[in-house]
Amino acid sequence: MVHTMTFVSALIRTARRARHTPLLATGLPDGREVLLDAPDARLAPALVSAALGEYEVAAKLLATTRELAEWENRDRYTVRLAAFAVSRPEWLANWLAACPRDPDALLVKAELAIVRAWGSPARAERLREVAPLIHSAAEGDPADPVPWRIALDHARGTHAPHTVFEELWGEAIHRSSHHYGCHVAALQYLSAQWYGSHRECFDFAERAAEDSLPGSLIRALPARAAFAYLVGGGGHAIPYERIDAAADLGIELSAAYEPGDPWPAEVRNLLAYVLVMRRRWPETLEEFRRIGPYATSFPWLHLAADPLGQYLELREFVRTEVAAGTPWGRDRHKPGRARSGGHYA
Repeated sequence: MVHTMTFVSALIRTARRARHTPLLATGLPDGREVLLDAPDARLAPALVSAALGEYEVAAKLLATTRELAEWENRDRYTVRLAAFAVSRPEWLANWLAACPRDPDALLVKAELAIVRAWGSPARAERLREVAPLIHSAAEGDPADPVPWRIALDHARGTHAPHTVFEELWGEAIHRSSHHYGCHVAALQYLSAQWYGSHRECFDFAERAAEDSLPGSLIRALPARAAFAYLVGGGGHAIPYERIDAAADLGIELSAAYEPGDPWPAEVRNLLAYVLVMRRRWPETLEEFRRIGPYATSFPWLHLAADPLGQYLELREFVRTEVAAGTPWGRDRHKPGRARSGGHYA
């Protein structure tokens, strides 16, 4: 009898998938339209120009972020420009040759050095050599918090003690108390993977989210702590209710932005990952709709070497799971919660 009921249940789920999966494609861009780590309208021209060996557009972009104190954009653009310079460094070399004391060029140089050092087999030694570059970047504009975010990443890689971390953290928040990049760097230092614990990581993330401004990406920090916990193997240190509360806060933040907005794209991709791990299929599908065409390498690189392929595969899997759970007579499943103590596998 039990086997018969299981077989019938499987048949029903298969029939539901066949009926509802096509209907649930509404709001999901075709896979050919989904982009990985797409630059925004301001960064794209700088990358195109850099590909030609020219630095002027990038220099103007970063100078604008500094003059207008657009610290979040400045951090994002610095990271992307440095990543581009890993394989195409000519434009940055030209910039530094022409303007060796330019605070924006020095910032990209410091970030590039950190990226290269992290990827080196001699990471600790290479990172120690980067310290003067970070110091020069910080001196370039004393009000800029981004060099201090780089310094926090540097501290993590050089096994800096908590006293050094706390000093750097104080310098960072003194310059921008709600800077998302600095908060992420601090969260990574405090994670169980590095020099803290799951509880310490969650406590920091939840306090920061509670103190953050409305619409701030810092409100997604608990979801980031949940991600670190889940990819670290989970266990019993953090109750699932706390993980779900972090996801709920992330959903609330995501809903405050328009679907397809590139600004919260990475946060939305992270949130989708956490929701998949918690098997909250309808809410995950809604998050994929909000992501629109903006897939990001983080966090999908943690699952596969092909992050875009992994993203599209999981998006389709979630769509079929929602379809299988959609009752007869309903064309769409309203967002709800289906919780489980297990993870996606």
